[in-house]
Amino acid sequence: MQEREIREALNAHWQASAAGDLDAEHDIYDADAVCDYPQSGERILGRKNLQALRSHHPGKPAGFDVRRIQGEGDLWITEYAITYGDRLNYTVSIMEFSNGKVVHETQYFSEPFEAPAWRSQWVQQIA
Repeated sequence: MQEREIREALNAHWQASAAGDLDAEHDIYDADAVCDYPQSGERILGRKNLQALRSHHPGKPAGFDVRRIQGEGDLWITEYAITYGDRLNYTVSIMEFSNGKVVHETQYFSEPFEAPAWRSQWVQQIA
C-alpha cells in the first residue's frame, strides 16, 4: 500500500470516528488487529472486540480534532484531541500496517494540565 493510500485510509478512519460511524471507523483494522492502551494496561484482541468495546463507550465524542498525521512505510502516527462531555484528552495513536490494514495500534491519552508559572520566561502558549 502506498503512502497516499494509507493517508486516505487514515483520513477516512478519523472522519468516521468523529462521526460515530463504527463500521467505517473499524474498516481500517485487520480482523486479528491488536490495540493496546498502555496507561490502563489493556489489550484488545481482534477488530470485532475493538468495535464492540468502542460501541459501548458511555459517551459519544463531543469534539474531535486531528492535529497531525505523520508516517512512512508501515508505521503511522496521528495526534488528535478528543472531547467527551466537557473532558478534553490529547491523544496519540501509533498504527502499524500490513497488507493495507492496521495490525497493531497503541493509543496514549492525556488530559491537559496547568502550566507552572516558574517556566513562563522560556515558553510560549499554544492553542
